[in-house]
Amino acid sequence: MNEKMRALTDRLELAGGLSLQEYKELIDGRDEASAEELARRAVNVRKRVYGEDIYVRGLIEISNICRNDCYYCGIRRGNAACERYRLSPDEIMECVDEGYKLGFRTFVMQGGEDAWFTDERLCRIVKGIKESHPDCAVTLSLGERSPESYRRLRDAGADRYLLRHETADSIHYGRLHPPEMSFEHRMECLRQLRGLGYQTGCGFMVGSPCQTTSCIAKDLKFIETFRPEMCGIGPFIPHKDTPFRDMPAGTLELTCFLLSVIRLIHPYVLLPATTALGTIHPEGRERGILSGANVVMPNLSPAAVRSKYELYNNKLNTGCESAQQLADLKKRMESIGYKVVSARGDAAKPTLIKEKKNGCI
Repeated sequence: MNEKMRALTDRLELAGGLSLQEYKELIDGRDEASAEELARRAVNVRKRVYGEDIYVRGLIEISNICRNDCYYCGIRRGNAACERYRLSPDEIMECVDEGYKLGFRTFVMQGGEDAWFTDERLCRIVKGIKESHPDCAVTLSLGERSPESYRRLRDAGADRYLLRHETADSIHYGRLHPPEMSFEHRMECLRQLRGLGYQTGCGFMVGSPCQTTSCIAKDLKFIETFRPEMCGIGPFIPHKDTPFRDMPAGTLELTCFLLSVIRLIHPYVLLPATTALGTIHPEGRERGILSGANVVMPNLSPAAVRSKYELYNNKLNTGCESAQQLADLKKRMESIGYKVVSARGDAAKPTLIKEKKNGCI
């Protein structure tokens, strides 16, 4: 690791951030030695905050019907080859009940922007989950909605909301999305969620079409300043029925490097080792954990629909990606020195960590 990279890494860890130019230099100057050093530091920071605990989320993909036509997404409105489905409220509750028996204490309802899921229907589902399992957290990942919708869902009991910003560069955003979608609106939605008291998650694709190092630097700066409770990043993987079908995928190497950087920027963030990582490499999930991640999200959706929620080619939905194989996932995490825990897994608060570090708790 050369002196310049060591100085940037020291500054990142001590200050919790860099300038845009320094982020760019850190990414452009990376090599195997610097990646290993960042991962070592990121793991040390993660262990100081969260120990060896790995939080699991039960992912329920409630619908692959979407009003949007994002150029990278396999469930985009314009994909006529996509076999559409929608889970009923009863089917969603069956997934939750099964997940609870398996040991899950956070449930993530994810889906396309499907107009059938009105505020009234979603609020009824959220309330039902909280009434049946009051010790659990409910996370929503249902795209852009109105401020009133976000408020109603929060009042119904939703704890967290994941809304990946995809890119913090407005020009790049326009290259990934159709004209009717707005970078400014996406960012405003994130601010609204934060203002309503949600534990808020953002995130971006690594290696997406037209992405430059400057784009990634802006993503890192956004995470540094927004301070999300959760941040989901994963490699871009093309889908055969989208305009980006022939574009190269993002890499495991850069994704893991950025996981380490994000952990050093924001020690308290909940950071998933995503399904996309497991899709591009058989040990991608483990590599993510060893780079600073501390969350995995096995799939609780009914087996009959899992292959239909195909955001990108060959998306994993069996094996350790299946919630029913939780025992296998636990063994894989134990093999690298970590333990899957049955807990809500809320984001740690900086004040508590300081107290722990001082020996007061």
